[in-house]
Amino acid sequence: MSGVTAQGTDRLSAWERVSAAPLTVLSVLFLVVYAVPILRPDLSPAWRAACAATTVTVWLLFWADIIVRLRLATDRRRFVREHLFDLVVLALPMLRPLRAVRLIMVVLTINRRTEVWARGRLAVYVAATTALLVLVSALAVLDAERPAPDANIASFDDALWWSTVTITTVGYGDFYPVTMTGRFVALGLMIGGIGLIGFVTGSLATWIVERVSAGADKPATATATSEDVAALRAEIAALRRRLDADATERGAG
Repeated sequence: MSGVTAQGTDRLSAWERVSAAPLTVLSVLFLVVYAVPILRPDLSPAWRAACAATTVTVWLLFWADIIVRLRLATDRRRFVREHLFDLVVLALPMLRPLRAVRLIMVVLTINRRTEVWARGRLAVYVAATTALLVLVSALAVLDAERPAPDANIASFDDALWWSTVTITTVGYGDFYPVTMTGRFVALGLMIGGIGLIGFVTGSLATWIVERVSAGADKPATATATSEDVAALRAEIAALRRRLDADATERGAG
């Protein structure tokens, strides 16, 4: 039974390694075709239809990936529990008012790939994640706010500025969402900004603790070495006294 479980785990790991790069490419493609109609309001209906079809296709491929991983998982209940958030994010955009939620899956996919690549490079990881969150939030809030009659976020420049000041928790208040979807995006962005600050703070605290611990260990190591040398000298002195005593006894005999 353990052999079957190990084999299933290996197959799942192999699939995740093989699909990681294609999923990242699909995420970037999704981001592009999602952004083009938002940044180009005058886009022709044919191109809009092509972008919409591409987003649906990519979304179906995301579904296919998680279904394959579910089938390869040895413990499917545990897989569902561990990937419940992914499943919810995949299911919610079927409701038209929540289509911006699709961007969460894009952020998660790209972020996982970036995390592996930037492991050990805290500054690179934080910068890449922040830039991605700012861009995605700006697109989502502009898509939600532009049709509203009393909207004050009407251009990508406004949306980008709003997204930047919101993720840094500054929030000047010169731009703000008025639609429910826009406020939902704002809530997610604020939570993401607080999470990034907490991540950076925790990482710095861990680094400081490790450096302090390493510094505290050095005197202990030096003390232990001095004690070892002293013990060795004592043993040598004892051996010398014994040799001298033996030599004296032989001389007397």
